[in-house]
Amino acid sequence: MTTHTDELLERYRAALVPVFGVPQTVLDHGDGCYVVDVDGKRYLDLLGGIAVNTLGHGHPAIVEAITKQVSQVMHISNFFASRPQVELAEALLRVCRAPEGSGVFFANSGAEAIEAALKLTRRTGRHRVIAMEHAFHGRTMGALSLTWKPAYREPFEPLVPGVSHVPYGDPDALRAAVAEAGDDLAAVLLEPIQGEAGVIVLDEDYLRLARELTRDAGALLVLDEIQCGMGRTGHWLAHHATDVVPDAVTLAKGLAGGVPVGALVTYGPHVTGLLQGGQHGSTFGGNPLACAAGLATIRTVESDGLLENAAAMGRALTEGVLALGHPRVAGVRGRGLLLAITLTEPVAASAMTVAREAGFLVNAVAPDALRLAPPLVLGPAEVESFLAALPGVLDAAVPPSSPAS
Repeated sequence: MTTHTDELLERYRAALVPVFGVPQTVLDHGDGCYVVDVDGKRYLDLLGGIAVNTLGHGHPAIVEAITKQVSQVMHISNFFASRPQVELAEALLRVCRAPEGSGVFFANSGAEAIEAALKLTRRTGRHRVIAMEHAFHGRTMGALSLTWKPAYREPFEPLVPGVSHVPYGDPDALRAAVAEAGDDLAAVLLEPIQGEAGVIVLDEDYLRLARELTRDAGALLVLDEIQCGMGRTGHWLAHHATDVVPDAVTLAKGLAGGVPVGALVTYGPHVTGLLQGGQHGSTFGGNPLACAAGLATIRTVESDGLLENAAAMGRALTEGVLALGHPRVAGVRGRGLLLAITLTEPVAASAMTVAREAGFLVNAVAPDALRLAPPLVLGPAEVESFLAALPGVLDAAVPPSSPAS
């Protein structure tokens, strides 16, 4: 029997450019931490749109903010300002702990925020940027130049020149690359937690070293907090777990709880002043609708104690997974509600499928790692239900070379 899912996926194949392959299923609606597909099957969403749905699905604060803003004005272009745009910029400067003279540029996605950051680095008059191996910063041409994975880069070369990649977390390699770049070093750009690489947390001492080396070289330190920022780790920004103050930060994903928005935050007047009138822009960037959703998201995270909840539920997941003592669990890495369950065998893809069939959405971020990035409203009951199902999921998973039984 043909299901609604089958029908829609066939239409998907016929109508869309196949850059994503065939989707796993067709989702119809959601409520809180749960989503429902077009055939009525309900899932616990432990991926959150890849760290986007900060408040889950259908949260009243987001619904109210968007509904109100749609009834007023959705778009006005950047010839004009709006109250939500100004108020969201002010809120971001506050939660990002940006000093006096800092600023916000609004874009529509993480890749666009990275493009703005790359242009910012060029305004130093220098041309060399050091990025990290295994980094993912987006797929637009500038962002792709910073992204490491050869399979993403090679079909589109030549890319933006001047970018080099060093091993993530290797202090000697970073020192050598900074020395080699010399007076032409514009910036070091890195993720405090590499999400797409498998949720790899950067050592705090390395982050401090990057700050020290860039300061001494007169270069910028730019932190990509697109996936790990906006409260996901239990801090507003992942680097807030340290004493490091960057020169710029890129944000997107969870910033507006599901409405597309990105941002470049510059720290201090010496950085903010690098981009002048006419040197960058965006037709839709900072539109009232997205900014209203961003404000609602930040206010709800604060009023509902969701930073604390992210930290607490992250601990509960980590401790619960380890307490299972399952032979296929190697460990858990990450912070807050950005986690990876590492496995002793390359069965993540199969485990993702088995989990979906059991009613749980997770992501095989690597052959031996399952990524969890659920809404920050995740509660103890949801954690317990996943932990109860996980042993069966892992037992049923098969390696890629093994035939299904």
